[in-house]
Amino acid sequence: MEQRQLGRSGLKVAPLCFGGNVFGWTADEATSHRLLDAFVGAGFNFIDTADAYSIWAPGNSGGESETIIGNWLKSRGNRDKVVIATKVGSEMGPGMKGLAPGYIRTAVEASLRRLQTDYIDLYQSHWDDPDTPFEETLGAYKELIDQGKVRVIGCSNLTPARLREALEVSARTGLPRYESLQPEYNLYDRQGYEEELEGICRENNLGVISYYSLASGFLTGKYRSSEDAGKSARGSGVVGKYLNDRGRAILKALDEVAAERGATPAQVALAWLIARPGITAPIASASKVEQLEDLFAAARLQLDQASIERLDRASAWEKGHQ
Repeated sequence: MEQRQLGRSGLKVAPLCFGGNVFGWTADEATSHRLLDAFVGAGFNFIDTADAYSIWAPGNSGGESETIIGNWLKSRGNRDKVVIATKVGSEMGPGMKGLAPGYIRTAVEASLRRLQTDYIDLYQSHWDDPDTPFEETLGAYKELIDQGKVRVIGCSNLTPARLREALEVSARTGLPRYESLQPEYNLYDRQGYEEELEGICRENNLGVISYYSLASGFLTGKYRSSEDAGKSARGSGVVGKYLNDRGRAILKALDEVAAERGATPAQVALAWLIARPGITAPIASASKVEQLEDLFAAARLQLDQASIERLDRASAWEKGHQ
């Protein structure tokens, strides 16, 4: 399995990351462990979660995904074989959110307990916290790195201006820098990343771990008409956002490339991301073991330049439009 360096860090990861948002939500613990076994068994090593996963599911209070991963790590004894990424900053309860140093110190201990590990490979700021200066947040992360509790830090959902500011603070102060960005990015949602963030990441050699890699399922080809909205709980939102002329053009190009390559649209959409210069590893998830084959096949699929250009043309965006 190909290994890619994450930013300037010492972390080496496979070119596809498993999204742990499904653990404790659409995948119970037993299923989650089977998914992780199969994923790692196929040669992958990168798992992304967050302290808040999956707080939105009925009866959950947050931390469920980390707990499930922690139980798996303990039972398998394979901590040194995997790269675990988690996040801090999302609201976990009254007064429990943000990136103030005191909260980070508390939150990391809770994540370490749930994950049943002494260290987190990649600790990410989940959301921007404009009320806390970067110097304070990065200073707290430096403490954790010095203590051996965190190896590398990253960020998610930062605007271009705020990402530049964070990198400038690190350069000026010598504090640890964000080595990765986790943005929304896929064949349909391109402009938000490509317009400015892509250039910043490539100029500064930041790793990029994209989320919503399949546009909430739209790029699998599952939603092709308004009648398809009832196929899942999120169907109506997907159809409403993506099912337009540009979305249909993207599906057509995916269908054509998939037919030529003996692949599925989902495999092609992920392979396009994996082939994108500057992308380290797109995040994708599955709730059933049989769904993993699409992920495995995507990592094996090598798109030729003609296929990439066809997909680029079909999904091209104009400034001011998506």
